[in-house]
Amino acid sequence: MTMPGESKFLDVALDAVEQDGSFHGYASLFDKVDLGNDIVERGAFAKSLRTRGAGGIRMLFQHDPGEPIGTWTELREDERGLFVRGRLAAGVTRAREVLSLMRGGALDGLSIGFRTVKARKDAGSGVRRILEADLWEISVVTFPMLPDARVAAVKGTLPSVREFERWLTRDAGLTRSDARAVVAEGFAQLVRKRDAARGTEHDLAERIRRATRTMKDKDTIHDRHR
Repeated sequence: MTMPGESKFLDVALDAVEQDGSFHGYASLFDKVDLGNDIVERGAFAKSLRTRGAGGIRMLFQHDPGEPIGTWTELREDERGLFVRGRLAAGVTRAREVLSLMRGGALDGLSIGFRTVKARKDAGSGVRRILEADLWEISVVTFPMLPDARVAAVKGTLPSVREFERWLTRDAGLTRSDARAVVAEGFAQLVRKRDAARGTEHDLAERIRRATRTMKDKDTIHDRHR
């Protein structure tokens, strides 16, 4: 197999890993200048995803073709970037080691391996815009090139308060003050009831927004009756 000619590293904060080794997050973010002075444009992976699908993109360790560690079960572009969902192979020694390192916070990077099909360079800034990328593999790696991407969930351990507050503002759409109110008044309850939560992250975000509005309404009523 001819390996890709380029790679792009993304920092990931692993909140938790599921018991079966599943995790999800972003392997690439659109419209972000990385340390290689490149920007990946929205739609760059569309052709690869259509032709190969999740099953045709390999999950490797440190871009080593001799170190497959699992499979990608879902790959798709959304408004933020390349969303990935995968599962580490429990029967592979390296995958078990990666799982342990993820849970311990010692391994926290994702990187795409690809060949640039179409790109253009901005004369003024010198930034290269990747318009189409032939995606071959996505690796779990040590060092990031784009520090903004995050793996949203590797279940099994809960996010820190800071990580949870960041998720509330970035993904749930709360203001910073509202996020802090949720952390202060509702985070402990969410921790106790985490196993009862169901649905997608979008569903959870909407429930949190509703809960925040309810808390604020209760505070307003309470203030009026003082």
